[in-house]
Amino acid sequence: MEAHDMTPATQALASLVRSVSDDDLTRPTPCPAYTVGDLVDHIGGLTIAFTAAATKQPLDGAHAGPSGDAGRLEAGWRDRIAADLAGLAEAWADPSSRVGTAQAGPVELPAEVAALVALNEVVVHGWDLAVATGRAWEPDPASVAVCTGFVASFEVPDEVPDGEGPFGAPVEPSADASDLDRLVALAGREPRWSA
Repeated sequence: MEAHDMTPATQALASLVRSVSDDDLTRPTPCPAYTVGDLVDHIGGLTIAFTAAATKQPLDGAHAGPSGDAGRLEAGWRDRIAADLAGLAEAWADPSSRVGTAQAGPVELPAEVAALVALNEVVVHGWDLAVATGRAWEPDPASVAVCTGFVASFEVPDEVPDGEGPFGAPVEPSADASDLDRLVALAGREPRWSA
């Protein structure tokens, strides 16, 4: 499988994270359990976890995996997460990152699959963050296409209990849906979601 460059998607998400205001942090998101602040913390956590997966480095207990608690956002979190997103793309650009297996949080999976999961997290959570804060989200079309192929490869039951499975049950997109809307619908989001 040819490696996909995550840089355009991670740069777009870094820009979006930097634009989040303090007033945005309590807004709801398409992720029912998360406020914007919780989602931003989750993005920061998954970035660290998937960078460690790429570099095959174990995480200490403080960085053991993606979280989702706005109370953990420290001063300077925007710049930290943006820098970590750049590190994520750089780590997966190394050909050795896609060899063997990778440990992403508690899950071990083929490294090539871990790379796809990481990219999908960036693109789909970018959409979550953008619609929750009323901002534009235009990830590069190549990343959207790679993620769509990846998400479409999963068979998700119509009823998925909260917190179980890789995605929610797919949503039927409108006939004129964009490629991004089709991706988020496959990932169990309502493309027309609004706060």
